[in-house]
Amino acid sequence: MAEDTLGITVGKKEDFSEWYTQVVTKAELADYSLVSGCMVLRPGSFAIWEKIQSHLDGKFKETGHKNVYFPLFIPESLLTKESDHVEGFSPEVAWVTHAGDSPLNERLAIRPTSETIMYDSYSKWLRSWRDLPFLYNQWCSVVRWEFKYPRPFLRTREFLWQEGHTVHETQKDAVEEVMQILHLYRDTIEQEFAIPVIIGKKTEKEKFAGADFTTTLEAMMPDGKALQMGTSHHLAQNFAKPFGLRFQGRDGKEQIPWQTSWGVSTRLIGAIIMAHGDDKGLVLPPNVAPLHVAIVPILFEDTREKVIAAAEKLKTSLNEYSVELDLRDHKPGWKFNDWEMKGVPIRIEIGPRDVDNNQVVVARRDTGEKQTVAMDDVAQQVRSALEEMQKSLFDVQKKFLDSNIRDATTIEDLKKNAEEEKWSSAFFCGKEDCEEDIKEKTGGITTRVVPFNADSGSCLNCGKKGPQTYFAKAY
Repeated sequence: MAEDTLGITVGKKEDFSEWYTQVVTKAELADYSLVSGCMVLRPGSFAIWEKIQSHLDGKFKETGHKNVYFPLFIPESLLTKESDHVEGFSPEVAWVTHAGDSPLNERLAIRPTSETIMYDSYSKWLRSWRDLPFLYNQWCSVVRWEFKYPRPFLRTREFLWQEGHTVHETQKDAVEEVMQILHLYRDTIEQEFAIPVIIGKKTEKEKFAGADFTTTLEAMMPDGKALQMGTSHHLAQNFAKPFGLRFQGRDGKEQIPWQTSWGVSTRLIGAIIMAHGDDKGLVLPPNVAPLHVAIVPILFEDTREKVIAAAEKLKTSLNEYSVELDLRDHKPGWKFNDWEMKGVPIRIEIGPRDVDNNQVVVARRDTGEKQTVAMDDVAQQVRSALEEMQKSLFDVQKKFLDSNIRDATTIEDLKKNAEEEKWSSAFFCGKEDCEEDIKEKTGGITTRVVPFNADSGSCLNCGKKGPQTYFAKAY
């Protein structure tokens, strides 16, 4: 590969789409596959997903949730039991019609989401109020086939996610579950990924197919587009009724339970890339970085052994972090660029003079700042730098979000704000036909989130009363 193609060849502000694609491929996060719209997760991105998975799985278990696994294949008769649900997903479903050369008696959907197959089993397991709540989560992949413009992590035909599906005795319990998970997601995204989000409800048009209401977490990306980071749905009794979920209540009478579902996906990796990356490549928040520190020794033939020995001792002293000692057969400059491309938060440089002076050079990925640090102080300096970097990345993104939302009172305001890569805050009636009209008039601007306890005013399109709503173009 030519030397000038090793790094990112286009600026983030110059061509955001091309920049994103180059970071994904050159930072070795993903590769394209022979199946259109499907990607290969390389070790770099899968390690990030494992960090996300480990953190969330721990939080789920702290709140009493247990993991399960259900089949990838869903009989057509199950998928069609809830009418709104099947209508919402039918364009995206991939079907298995044959086993070898023999036609199947019933088509099997490749899991687009698992409500239907899980709730069929739930109906067999649920007998009494004493069985409740069901607090189950599944880590798996799903397939959604219908889209035109695939983009790694953001929109692919198969992706990894977790989907929680819970059953409750009362509506109050179910609503509390929805909000508990929503805030768990928010804390994770803001504290671990350093990305601020706005939480609230989706409109009727944008809510999950079959839900009573959907709550969402929306983040602003550097190009002004919104990215839905996760959702938590109140399903009410909409699935329990057609799937026959019933239980004997405390009063001895048959009752219908209340349900929720919720999930996040590998789309989160795309958000991290877009939000924090720069013209040198990926920038990983320390809390989600699989590798915290890369030690790059500066090696010469006559001092090689003593520098490597010092570097190995340094690595041992940093054993509370994930550290790699880079002994690859490349020049130091190449290694510096490679670790910058891959977004490792801290790079430590150590050469023969550093060993003689009992010091190292510590470089921070987000600012590029370098400091000469005494060997005995390296662990404390790394700790401080990681903490400062985590906070700084969030603060930068929070300032960006807050400064790029504008009020809108007309359709023209919506269009102008979107053209200038801003979100709009406007009053909106919430009617589906009005929302479709706005999307058509603006060339694709949609409602993203209705904040909780929002003020009300006159809809910018029809004049009817409605709550404050955020509008933007979205991924």
